[in-house]
Amino acid sequence: MSGLNIRDLTIRFGAQEVIAGLDLEVADGEFLVLLGPSGCGKSTLLHSIAGLVDVSDGVIEIGGQDMTHADPKERGIGMVFQSYALYPTMTVERNMSFGLRVAGLPRDEVERRVTRAARMLQLETLLQRKPAQLSGGQRQRVAIGRALVREAGVFLLDEPLSNLDAKLRTELRRELKLLHQTLGSTMVYVTHDQAEAMTLATRVVVMRGGRIQQIGSPAEVYDRPVNRFVAGFLGSPGMNFLEGNLAQGEHGLAFSSAALTLDLSGHTFAGSPSAGTAVTLGVRPECIHLGADGPWTGVVQLVEPMGNHQVVWLDRGGGVMSVVLHERAELRPGQELSFDLDRARLSLFDQADGRRL
Repeated sequence: MSGLNIRDLTIRFGAQEVIAGLDLEVADGEFLVLLGPSGCGKSTLLHSIAGLVDVSDGVIEIGGQDMTHADPKERGIGMVFQSYALYPTMTVERNMSFGLRVAGLPRDEVERRVTRAARMLQLETLLQRKPAQLSGGQRQRVAIGRALVREAGVFLLDEPLSNLDAKLRTELRRELKLLHQTLGSTMVYVTHDQAEAMTLATRVVVMRGGRIQQIGSPAEVYDRPVNRFVAGFLGSPGMNFLEGNLAQGEHGLAFSSAALTLDLSGHTFAGSPSAGTAVTLGVRPECIHLGADGPWTGVVQLVEPMGNHQVVWLDRGGGVMSVVLHERAELRPGQELSFDLDRARLSLFDQADGRRL
């Protein structure tokens, strides 16, 4: 078993509390992604699991054993950093095997592990090259291979793809997911890139200010964000927000704003809000449907062709909303279009504290 159990974790740098009372369980074999903006504490959390950052309070268990104050080498983890951190004078084979040779493993065991990792990462033909002779993607694969040869129960990956161009990121993202399926190891991955989080994760942990905002599958976090921060952080283009109030309608509560009035009688509320509450309506761009029979109209402000889809920016009563349109249509600025909303996928947030209603 190589799961992780973190209880009441607190980390302070001097007087500054970076992580406060954090609890987190990572199941054996899970691919958990820590997602959040820069400075939210996700890398600090990862480094504390690795033993690179001292813990002020709390417990870190790896595979059922208390490793809170254990040395990094005793934790049974493999770590991949944002920078490749390869030895420039060593070949790929020597870079991957260096830690094993220092640990005194038999030569045939070292060869077996390096050969296996090189085959999985398609590095077999590059084993005698040095880092300067490799592309960025190949160097990152070597860094991943160096962690894999440890045959650790837990792998920690700290933004390993952020230094690569878009095409290489997409390719290595796919390789990482296939690698996890092959190994079945526990992986904890840090990123600020929502595309990486959504495509790689078994579960996503969204962090802000050293605290966990929401934990769930990519679909759960995307479709039912617990607060406005999570809703706004995920999505490209981001969720549309309309400020308004709850009003008493003919069939129940309704959303009322300068842009539109919307019946909420079929909406499932998380609590029991009342009329007069100041709220924010959240609508994903793909949940706005353009069509001649829509109950509202908006004026096209801008059209962004994206290849397989278009992003249309609609002005409705001074509020601008983004719409993802997959149909090929010739649209022009100033054109008036009718639209409707997917009422089953709307989100409502309290303006006072941002929580989901």
